[in-house]
Parts: sequence; structure tokens; C-alpha cells
Amino acid sequence: MEIINKIILLAPAILVAMTVHEMAHAFASFKMGDDTAKLMGRVSLNPLRHLDPMGTLFFLVSAWAGMGIGWAKPVPVNYRRMKNARLGIILVSAAGPAANMLTVLALGIMTYAAVIWQWTFFFYILDFVFTIAYVNAIFAFFNLLPLPPLDGSGMVTGLLPAGAARVYQKFSRYGFLVLMVLIFLPLATQGFPDILKELVREPALNLINICFPISLSAMFR
Repeated sequence: MEIINKIILLAPAILVAMTVHEMAHAFASFKMGDDTAKLMGRVSLNPLRHLDPMGTLFFLVSAWAGMGIGWAKPVPVNYRRMKNARLGIILVSAAGPAANMLTVLALGIMTYAAVIWQWTFFFYILDFVFTIAYVNAIFAFFNLLPLPPLDGSGMVTGLLPAGAARVYQKFSRYGFLVLMVLIFLPLATQGFPDILKELVREPALNLINICFPISLSAMFR
């Protein structure tokens, strides 16, 4: 029963976080001059436009285990169509995590308003609200890691000189392997440093603490 309850809470939270994240990538790409994603219907808040069934299932299972890792359909981006490709890489990559952080902020403001003006109905959905906020925070900080294929690697690529960026991208084939090691080795090896806890979970909780009452955000610890 506990597992079912977790799934009921996590499923909509994952859909919200994934949708705003991918839509933001597509919107930023369109604003930078590439309409590829827009023509494919990806500038949309319809989750079905972005849903990857296996990626969502993987996120659901891994989130239940303590660290939500998954993927959506990649947003197609043609940087050659942008007037400033280097800036485009940075902004398009940053748009997804930024959208997730703004979602956390918006939910926090709504919660404070509910407390101040005593919106009784709001307190019936607090668990959903907090879970959506937490998953969005995890999405944001996880994707900021500078490991291909995550958004942080795109930002690093755009900031590096052309030569250094090419060298950096040569290691992209190892990015997923490094992520798997960082995720599962701390679980399998006692004493192995949990780097993702420090770089993802703790910053996510700090963001929750900033945007929500501390007494309420403690439920995530």
C-alpha cells in the first residue's frame, strides 16, 4: 500500500517536472531562432508531447529508491539556425532547469498564500504540492550536473572556447556511465561518497527550504 501511495504522489509530480522542463527547452530554442521543436509540437504543456514511457518508468522506480533519474523525449534543436549558436546552446540548456526552479518558486508562493489567507481546500493537496516541488528541484539540480547528456554539459560546452568544447564533447560517450557509477556505487559500496546527495539532493532541499516554510519542507528529509 505504501508503494502505491508513493506512485500516486510521484507520477503527477514527474509529469509536471518533465513537461515544464522540456517545454522550456523547446520555447528557448524557438526564441533563439530555431523553430524545429515548435513545428513538432514541443512548445506545449501537454505531457504526452514529451513523454518517453521507458524514461518515465525508470524515473518512477529510481525516485522510489531515493534518487529520481529518468528521461523524456529529447527536444530537437538545430543550433545552426540560430543567430548566435554559442549563446543558444547556453540558454536552451539552462532553460529546463530554470523552468523547474521557477515552478518550485511558484508553488512556494501559492503555499504561503494558502497559509496567510487560509485556503482550506489547498491543505487537502499539500502532499501533491510538496512532492511536485521536490521533484522539480531534483530535476533542476540533477540536470545542472556538467555530465553529458545533461543540461549542465550543454552550458559548459557553450561557455568553453571552441577547441576546449570539442575536447569536452569527446567524453560525452562516457557521461551516462559516470552517472550510473555515481548513482549506484554509493548504494552498493559502504563508505563510498554519495556525490549526488551533495550536488543534487541537498541543494534541492535547500531550494525547498527557501521557497517553503522550513517546518513543512522537513518532510523530505
